Amino acid sequence: MEGENHSMEKGLLLVNKEERKESSDSTITPLLIFTTFIIVSASYSFGIALGFTAGTMSSIMEDLDLSIAQFSLFGSLLTFGGMIGGIFSATIADAFGRKMTLWIAEAFFISGWLAIALAQDIIWLDSGRFFVGTGVGLVSYVVPVYIAEITPKDVRGTFTFSNQLLQNCGVATAYYIGNFVSWRTIALIGIVPCLIQFLGLFFIPESPRWLAKENRDEECKVVLQQLRGTEADIVKETREIMISVDATANISMQSLFKRKYTRQLTIGVGVMLMQQLCGSSGVSYYAGSIFDLAGFPSRIGMTVLSIVVVPKAILGLIIVDRWGRRPLLMASAFGICLSCITLALAFGLKGVPGIVNYTPTMAFIGIMTYVMMFAAGLGALPWIIMSEIFPMDMKVVAGSLVTITNSFAGWIVSYCFNFMLIWSPTGTFAIFAVMSGLTIVFAWYMVPETRGLTLEEIQFPRDN
Repeated sequence: MEGENHSMEKGLLLVNKEERKESSDSTITPLLIFTTFIIVSASYSFGIALGFTAGTMSSIMEDLDLSIAQFSLFGSLLTFGGMIGGIFSATIADAFGRKMTLWIAEAFFISGWLAIALAQDIIWLDSGRFFVGTGVGLVSYVVPVYIAEITPKDVRGTFTFSNQLLQNCGVATAYYIGNFVSWRTIALIGIVPCLIQFLGLFFIPESPRWLAKENRDEECKVVLQQLRGTEADIVKETREIMISVDATANISMQSLFKRKYTRQLTIGVGVMLMQQLCGSSGVSYYAGSIFDLAGFPSRIGMTVLSIVVVPKAILGLIIVDRWGRRPLLMASAFGICLSCITLALAFGLKGVPGIVNYTPTMAFIGIMTYVMMFAAGLGALPWIIMSEIFPMDMKVVAGSLVTITNSFAGWIVSYCFNFMLIWSPTGTFAIFAVMSGLTIVFAWYMVPETRGLTLEEIQFPRDN
């Protein structure tokens, strides 16, 4: 079997060598745009969930008589639910397809948001947050994978980055309207994009690579032709997909830790850990509390954040296929590192005469820079890289593992964040600055550049 797989890999490499120069420019069809829009619709609800606690903390605590520990648990249940969803996300996507996985995710999203909107006690509130988190865990894996599998290589990064763009639109919505409407209304708004996706999934095709894996070769060709356009020549791309699928078979979790998978697994787990250990969940969930602690008007701060976060994500979407994944990841981490240093100094100098009047503005600049730089790179890139580097045989177990890793680290950070601020705001952001610096080093030494390569070329990197 290994000899057969090796010969198939050689065949794929030969195809790549002979045909790479002959590949035509990628065609972006209306169906491809519509399919991507439907796939990322749930990401808008994901973004609302991320920003939900930032401006509603005081009102929820007052309405339901919650302590700081109870609210911290509520906030962290999004990532805890994400961890549970992550355990099953890749398995469900592999067994039932990408579309069915999204339908299942929508069931969790809608039931979770309804539970939050109607909650009269902490049990319903926490249950709703957990259900929404489970939906988040499912879409966190399947959305970038689905998009990567349907898009041409030259625009794959841009289309996959649209996932982060819709997340940021959701975050911006929660940040902005949280100043004017009740937290129950925000929860109901979170249901709207879920309904759009639920209905839209009936009108979009399944992933051609998943169809090929299921030996539905004719359907794979039909779907690929629809996505690329009736005039496009799909023979080369279809052949690469078929060879790639034939050369792989799903591996067990135990086999995942063999030496030949070490580099891909280290990169996948590493970028997910770095994304969370930079403090992203804490800053996203509790931006309003940070403004209040720094002495800056939280309503003004949240409104400005809602305005700037989306344009920054659009910038990342534009440059990801021009700069490449690795340079953008390093630039994003560098900006986050500087913002954390600024925040640490703002809180550290808060009681210093002559400077104390400037520290709220320093904190505002620090949070602004953090959110913008995260939106422009580190927010989306780990998921883009994950969707690209794992071949079909690793995708199920490795995809689940990295999703669980991301959610578990996010759960720890989001639960501990308020307690860390009570301990020392300066120390908290100093720790995040160190982790951001380590992210730059990790990206420099470990993360490969995948821009302009097909998924099959990334899967077999010996083709130089």
